[in-house]
Amino acid sequence: MSGGFDPLHPRELDLPTRVPLDVDLATGDAAIALDDAKIFAAPADVADIDRWRTQLTAWRNGARRRHGEPARYDDPASAWASRCFTVAQLWLWDELFFDFEAQRFTPERFLADARERFGGLDGVVLWHAYPVIGIDERNQWDFYDVPGLADVAAELRAAGVAVFLDYNPWDTGTRRAGGDADELASTVRRLSADGVFLDTLKKADPELVAALDQARPGIGLEGESKLATERIADHTLSWAQWFADSEVPGVLRARWFERRHMQHHIRRWHRDHAAELRSAWLNGVGIMVWEVVFGAWVGWNSRDAATLRRMLPVQRGFHRWLVEGEWTPLNVLDGAVAGSTFERDGVTLLLLANTSNVDAVYRPVGTGWSALHAGDTADAVTVPAGGIAAAVQVADGVTVPDALGAAQAALANETAENDASFPHRTSRRLAPPRWDGPVALIESAPVSSTTTAPVTVPTGEYTLTVRFRMRETGMYDGAPYVDEWKPLPPRLHDQRTLDRSVVVAQPVQIAAAEVSEAEYARFLDAIGEVTDARNPDRPAANVTFTRAREYAAWAGGRLPTEDEWQLAAVQPGFTRRTPEVWNWTESEHSDGRTRFVILKGGSAHRSEGSDWYFDGGVKPADFSAKLLLPGLGQDASPSIGFRICRENTP
Repeated sequence: MSGGFDPLHPRELDLPTRVPLDVDLATGDAAIALDDAKIFAAPADVADIDRWRTQLTAWRNGARRRHGEPARYDDPASAWASRCFTVAQLWLWDELFFDFEAQRFTPERFLADARERFGGLDGVVLWHAYPVIGIDERNQWDFYDVPGLADVAAELRAAGVAVFLDYNPWDTGTRRAGGDADELASTVRRLSADGVFLDTLKKADPELVAALDQARPGIGLEGESKLATERIADHTLSWAQWFADSEVPGVLRARWFERRHMQHHIRRWHRDHAAELRSAWLNGVGIMVWEVVFGAWVGWNSRDAATLRRMLPVQRGFHRWLVEGEWTPLNVLDGAVAGSTFERDGVTLLLLANTSNVDAVYRPVGTGWSALHAGDTADAVTVPAGGIAAAVQVADGVTVPDALGAAQAALANETAENDASFPHRTSRRLAPPRWDGPVALIESAPVSSTTTAPVTVPTGEYTLTVRFRMRETGMYDGAPYVDEWKPLPPRLHDQRTLDRSVVVAQPVQIAAAEVSEAEYARFLDAIGEVTDARNPDRPAANVTFTRAREYAAWAGGRLPTEDEWQLAAVQPGFTRRTPEVWNWTESEHSDGRTRFVILKGGSAHRSEGSDWYFDGGVKPADFSAKLLLPGLGQDASPSIGFRICRENTP
């Protein structure tokens, strides 16, 4: 239990809303209460289904009178959003999207993986700043100032993938440049973005909407949670995040109000997405694919990925039926199989979902049916356990739509999978690169009146207690909030400890202080670069992880590991230069999708105003911070320096 609620079960506000069957839902308090629903729960009694549909229609008609017709959807520039069925939340430096060795973006590799596993993407959110932001004064716009990013965005759009930017309204404690609306609008123009994800917000202020409309006509705004009914008019997309459903999948309130409004189901910490997929399917909406949650791997299992591959060709091919057709929710209720129809111009699309853990067979009523998925027939449609299926009925005398043949061809080899195993990833420590240049053995410069003698970590076995703040990044391996709904304090951002067993095989001598500006200037002189920073007492900072390693190798040593650093820091003679800076360590990890480095020591800088910022302030020796590693020099920070060590006696 956390703060009175069980994190493994939906909160009260996440639960579906019961639709009253015996009151007027066009006006009054009951109607207004439904304006705030996430999902309209399906009726418990099948006998109530017709009355339930009538009540849903009464509510929608009344809500349209209360809040007005959402005319924004009539603008052709906004129409793209209703086709954006699958969106990936993408860390900009995901190792499928960025090659650290070559230091270049690889969008083609990321998109190819998504095509193979999920059936392709319609959009990506380029997540850029959190959880790194706050380590120094750089603001969220600075983290979008990345070489070549505009070309990457153009390549994504050329591949038919909409580009969303991430807006962090909580970023108020870093460098102030201009107003958020102007800065975001400028970034939208520079990167030719199609949409904006409103991190932590349900909706944008009208002033921000106006600024973004000027920057990009038809801009898609997508909030993180339940969108107020009155703001569906100017937000063409929204997340269906942590939307618990009824046992028989219900109706999404925002989608029922405006059929052209796109929602994306998402439960970021869940390993089983079957319920989200079924709800998205029966409501004709989309899915958010989020496998790397701020550096924590929560990959999709093969069964759910196969379900999405079965969904997307139908949703894309029959888009007009989903947004224009006559939607009759739950007109099929056959045991564990539920179904909804979308009828347009004599062609009926039947979408089926199975809530049980065994395959079910549904036999469509009437003639003129065609199955869409491999192995199904017009007379018997197999709805796989926990999965989905579809069929199309064409009335006599009606031309068979091109969408039918196209969907059947796309799905010819797509079958359901029963394997729900979770693809685990384990981070591994990466070995440092070799330095092939000349070695210049140098000593640390003096630190005031303290000794310059290195600190020796003797051989032995140690048990180290590590303290850290539990952020959404997790620490070393695994997701920190597996299968949870929304993590809340004290579980989120609380201080935690873990013990590490460490073996030091040979003595390690660690510099008493960080490399100084003057020492680092000697290295730059040696490799033909120039710097004005030559203070012998200030720590060298704004040095990338790669360059810090190069300096250490040039000086005849290496960076200390996080454990060596911690063991040395509690011994006499270990000092900190001022202003204090985090120290790079030789503890670089990767799970194949995310690279991170453990930082030690803390820094004089602290970004105030939000718990989402990176840890700041000087820290004790046992505190560790996980820094997701950016590329292209973005890891260089005035808040990060380094010291070196050697494994043999000078």
